[in-house]
Amino acid sequence: MNLRALDLNLLVILDALLDEAHVSRAADRLNLSQPAASAALQRCRHLFRDDLLERGRGTMRLTPRAEALRAPLKSLLAGVTDLVDPAEPPLAELRQTLRIAMADFPALLVIGPLQRALRSTAPGLDLVIQPWHGAEAARSALVAGTTDLAISVFPTEDAEIDRQALLTEHYVIALRPGHPALAGFDLQGWLAFPHILVSGRGDSRSPLDGVLARLGLARRVGLVVPSFGMVPDLLRGSDMIAMLPSRILTVAPDLASLPVPIEVAGFTLHLAWHRRRAKDTGLRHVAAQLARLLA
Repeated sequence: MNLRALDLNLLVILDALLDEAHVSRAADRLNLSQPAASAALQRCRHLFRDDLLERGRGTMRLTPRAEALRAPLKSLLAGVTDLVDPAEPPLAELRQTLRIAMADFPALLVIGPLQRALRSTAPGLDLVIQPWHGAEAARSALVAGTTDLAISVFPTEDAEIDRQALLTEHYVIALRPGHPALAGFDLQGWLAFPHILVSGRGDSRSPLDGVLARLGLARRVGLVVPSFGMVPDLLRGSDMIAMLPSRILTVAPDLASLPVPIEVAGFTLHLAWHRRRAKDTGLRHVAAQLARLLA
């Protein structure tokens, strides 16, 4: 038999015909016309060299050959469905490693809770938190397939990347309790002390410096560090000041927090993945957990 000449759609119609033992009902079930279903029955009779459905008293009945075909036909169609559109495996049975690119904000907030959530829902999922090299590098890694998920600011639509907004963040001023700038805190008091700047690339300027320059102002950056996690202890032991995303202070509630004395735009944090991974069960589960934790 020449399998290249076999139309799988014909077997789908045959399955309905054998279930219904009625051409019109099978046609209705498949949204076909009655003539199309009748034509398919004739093709099946030719394929299997059997009448398959034969007229009885006021009805149609399956021939012995048709009865013998029913179970293997359903098994065959189920196998094709599993091949083309496989059922999702249970989360508890997944064995997979997912690579996530993100800065230490929000990693400080989510890695512990995420690991605990996966331990109870999908214990076979392993995580690799990759070094952070910026949003553009994260996007390139998603496209190349060397990163599975990325959390960053992805402000524009992208033909290759799906993104989900996680949270909108604003900045606050953080400093130690008892800091001399706390009494009557204002713009001059803020700029009178050296600032801590977080930059993974070691930059000594940030967009804030551009905002200050437009106002005819400047600040002294006394220390540049690569991660937000280093800042709380540095603030506790000095008179330095830092402008931080507000949620950072949830892991350092002892620090004093004040509004930024000038207008500074916040940002929206996104979760992103390549569109080819849209049906990846493990990825979607981790994405849902991250969205829940950062909501």
